[in-house]
Amino acid sequence: MAISVFDLFTVGIGPSSSHTVGPMRAALRFAQTLVEDRLLERTADLRVDVYGSLAATGRGHGTFTAILLGLEGYDPEQILPAQVEKRLAGIAATGTLRLCAPLGHRKDIHYTVEDIVQHPLTVLDRHTNGMRFQALDATGGVLAEETWFSVGGGFIVRDGEEGTSAELAGAGTRVPYPFRTAQQLLGHCRNTGLSIGEVMLANEKAWRSEEEIRAGLLHIWEVMEQSKDSAIARTGVLPGGLNVPRRAPGWHGRLRIEDPDRDPGFWQEWVNLVALAVNEENASGGRVVTAPTNGAAGIIPAVLFYATHYSPTILAAAMESPEAHEATKQEIVTRFLLTAGAIGVLYNEQASISGAEVGCQGEVGSASSMAAAGLAEIMGGTPAQVENAAEIAMEHNLGLTCDPIGGLVQIPCIERNAIAAAKAINAAKMALWGDGTHHVSLDEVIVTMRETGKDMSHKYKETALGGLAVNVVEC
Repeated sequence: MAISVFDLFTVGIGPSSSHTVGPMRAALRFAQTLVEDRLLERTADLRVDVYGSLAATGRGHGTFTAILLGLEGYDPEQILPAQVEKRLAGIAATGTLRLCAPLGHRKDIHYTVEDIVQHPLTVLDRHTNGMRFQALDATGGVLAEETWFSVGGGFIVRDGEEGTSAELAGAGTRVPYPFRTAQQLLGHCRNTGLSIGEVMLANEKAWRSEEEIRAGLLHIWEVMEQSKDSAIARTGVLPGGLNVPRRAPGWHGRLRIEDPDRDPGFWQEWVNLVALAVNEENASGGRVVTAPTNGAAGIIPAVLFYATHYSPTILAAAMESPEAHEATKQEIVTRFLLTAGAIGVLYNEQASISGAEVGCQGEVGSASSMAAAGLAEIMGGTPAQVENAAEIAMEHNLGLTCDPIGGLVQIPCIERNAIAAAKAINAAKMALWGDGTHHVSLDEVIVTMRETGKDMSHKYKETALGGLAVNVVEC
């Protein structure tokens, strides 16, 4: 296993990990090549071609503006929404791209969104989310050329390389418990007596100290909370032209009146609120955590909210003392995310988390499965019960299509996150009432998801060419 939990959970801007975060990272890598190969001063023009799903829904998913920001040298994990707005306004007003400016170099090029060449009906061999970058000299000659693919969750692959950028970075790292299947993962648990989260923690130590791991996971959780809080403070409608109202502020106000003391009977309303809020923030181009994608970014925060407010472990700690409550909450967060990350590795290794490749079952389905596993573990589930929870959640997301209206990550994406969060909680509870034995293994359901994605028409894989995207009038 060469994938870390911090590769699966990364901070980026919305609205899409595969259409916004991935293309921005690829453009940044190309910009860095120009600097490293000392080609920047000779660059007089650019050509960017986008293919397949990136071209079909790129405008609604923020692909083209993300590419411009990446070419300027901005990192999706570091840039803030205010910087995004400022630079995009500057490019639109002047028609000038400040190539590589944040990298300590700068070359002004006349280039805007309108210069990006779209090929919606052309799919490159490796993946439907393809993009090609060229730097041209004053005579039009090609100084540098790179083709990249955004393969889901912000992961990118350069043409000619065998793995994603994250996998290649970790290729030389030896972890104590390598796994790519659930069977292998459960085998490690049986042989060591460790839980799934503990196996993942042991592997993470190949990269970082335990203190760094815990601090990093708590930071991920903090950003998730900030995404929720930011959305709650915003009013009006979401951008993009569909005029979808922001529901999070109103729902939050109503819940504070109807449930001031956090009655457990209101857990589902709060879970719905968190999922909606995070995805409204994502749809606004705000800062979210890919978990494991932006389109599914609300599911894990919503189920984690349930875990830190309504699980028996947290309720018992709250009765003990404020200090015990806070310590337990932090322990829940780290165990939950490590377990969810381990399940995410399985999907990344055996199938895909890209909506453009396997439909929304790869995004929302994977996130629901990861969340169910995380919740089952912190509620005391055995490794077999945790694996069962993950399997149940995905089994009942098989065949889920990706058909965003207007190419925007709003309808049905936002509500779909809330539904999938509740499904994850139910899956965890069902698994915990069993003994972990079940007819369909997690590995079998992951392979089934992959094969279903292959058989699914391209119309239902993030192209906005089928389903709700064509059967519902946009305005």
